[in-house]
This record gives sequence, C-alpha cells and structure tokens, in this order.
Amino acid sequence: MQEMNLSPLIGEEKIKETIESMGAALSQKFQGETLVAVCVLKGSFMFYSDLIRAINTDVICEYMAVSSYGNSTQSSGEIKINLDLTGSIKGRHVLLVEDIVDTGLTMNFLKNHLQNHQPQSLTTAALLLKPGALKVECTVDHVGFEISNDFVVGYGLDYQGYFRNLPYIAQVQSLS
Repeated sequence: MQEMNLSPLIGEEKIKETIESMGAALSQKFQGETLVAVCVLKGSFMFYSDLIRAINTDVICEYMAVSSYGNSTQSSGEIKINLDLTGSIKGRHVLLVEDIVDTGLTMNFLKNHLQNHQPQSLTTAALLLKPGALKVECTVDHVGFEISNDFVVGYGLDYQGYFRNLPYIAQVQSLS
C-alpha cells in the first residue's frame, strides 16, 4: 500500500452529533411506521449502522452494493449493481443511505432503481455531499456535511480497501 498524507476533516464527535440529529428528524418523519433502510455497501456501512440506531421506529435492514470507482479516486460514471435487494419494498417507506454523493450519478441511479420497485415513499440520506463535483442535478433529503471536491477516506470510505476503519473523515492531501 502506498503512503498517503491524510488531514483530519470531520472529527468523530461531530459525526456522532450530526447522525443523532439526522436520526431524530427521521424518527419524527416516520413515527409509528416501519421503515426499510437500504445500506449502500461498502462505504456507508458505518454511517448506516450508526444512523439506524439513532432512528426510533421499527427498521428493516436491506443492503445493496454498487460500484462506480474501481481502484480510482474519481467515479467512472458507470454504475453497476453488484448486490440487489433481497426483500420487497413495494408499498413501504424506504430510506436510502449513502456514504457520499459526489457526481450525483450513483444516487440518481439508485433512486430510479428503487422507485421501479414501487415504494410508498423514498427518502435519501448521505453523510457527505460534494456540491462542487455534481455532474447532474441530484436532490438528497438529509445531508450530514457538505464538503469540497477533495478525495476523502475514513468512517467507511476507502482508498483501494484501506482506511475504512478510521473513526473520522480525512482529506487525502497526497498519494506518495
């Protein structure tokens, strides 16, 4: 693994506070309802696990895996489903949980894919949004943090499989 120069961007405590706030808003929105929470693997697993624990209603867990990065630091723009839903979401309230929205292509692709399954409602949540990187218009209902168009790792986000275990978000300053 090549050396990387990382600079902390968003600390562990700030992430926790933001997720608790997002969870409270989602709890209020779906009070008394059953919510199907869809985790987009692999990057959002940490955010997803913390977020669903912060939601005070019945939650059913579902998972999807898509790829658009490969081993690059930039999205290829080509989205491939590697793992699809295992249960039906027809007529259900669905929460799509993504780690980061940069180009907007993956989020829009996933929203369209899930809408084809006829949920009662579809709400989106992303820990990070890079407005400067958007290639298409993309609306995200709940955003934890807006960041600049820099490559970041940590808290589930990786570079070639590394750095997912960091408890904070770090900006990659350079690849050595």
